[in-house]
Amino acid sequence: MTPPRLLFRADASAAIGMGHAMRCLALAEAYSGFAGGRSLFLMASPLPAFAARAQGAGAEVRALVAPSGSACDVRETLATAADVGAVWIVLDGYEFDGGFQAALVDAGHRVLALDDHGHAGRYHAQLVLNQNAGADPAPYADRAPATRLLLGPRFALLREEFRNRPVPRREEPARARRVVVTLGGSDPDNVSARVLEGLAAVPGPLEIVLLVGPANPHRAALEREAAACSHRVQVVTDVRDMAERLAWADLAVAAAGSTVLELACVGTPQVLIVLADNQAPGAAAMACDGLAVNLGRQESVAPDAIAAAVAALAQDAALRNEFSRRSRELVDGRGTTRVLAAMELTTETEVAA
Repeated sequence: MTPPRLLFRADASAAIGMGHAMRCLALAEAYSGFAGGRSLFLMASPLPAFAARAQGAGAEVRALVAPSGSACDVRETLATAADVGAVWIVLDGYEFDGGFQAALVDAGHRVLALDDHGHAGRYHAQLVLNQNAGADPAPYADRAPATRLLLGPRFALLREEFRNRPVPRREEPARARRVVVTLGGSDPDNVSARVLEGLAAVPGPLEIVLLVGPANPHRAALEREAAACSHRVQVVTDVRDMAERLAWADLAVAAAGSTVLELACVGTPQVLIVLADNQAPGAAAMACDGLAVNLGRQESVAPDAIAAAVAALAQDAALRNEFSRRSRELVDGRGTTRVLAAMELTTETEVAA
């Protein structure tokens, strides 16, 4: 018998980054490993780098013909779901509003909608997942009676490299020297360059690893910035061993997206920069709960503020130990298992009814 399929409707580009697609890929990996199921990604202009990752995980990628988020997108998604026999449709993107969800549900499909800040208005999906710290039911008050909420980092969608990584006891050095910088899959505003400028003013020596995503248009300029930095900087592109790279560091300067949860899982203390509106609530919650330093919106973050925050955290081993311990308690790496269990329970309940 052909295993059932998941259909993922998510996009990735230099403009929006790869976060939506990558967390969906984590769920696709888990679905393949735990359930033997297969997945298909329907994407507008698929990035070759993501397509290669997906195919390496046993998932198929197809290019969307219709304009993303349009009525034609709905019809193409429904046709693809019928073509592959999808048991669930997973939506991840801000173009998928309540009307998009309703059209799929009304056509008889089960829908899991990933959401970060209540963008859709009314919610019709059987499951709505907000994996961020501080996730609250209030933005989802306008939802269908059958809609169930999965809220918080216990449902964090982390890839296999995080799920299967042993977590040794982490002891922070008296002074942090190793810094990882990761500003997402695209970083269109080149915040990475500003971070390097700030780190150059931090007393050293520092060993810096700058992770550059496959959709980043500034790689050549960043290589030049790295070569001119007063500290040793290694620029690494299209990382395939993210868990090891993040765990290596004594602290991280990171975009406040899904990487926050990956860093928490491996226990690396974080200085966060908000690159988009959807990242602001999670970053604020992490700081409020004493789990990270939040510098706020990137438009107002100057290099000297980055330098001051990193220098202070680098010198405070007790705070870094506290960040590390509490972060690992927050994110245990088993979120995909819980999400798949919720999907299975929903399916069984519908069949029984």
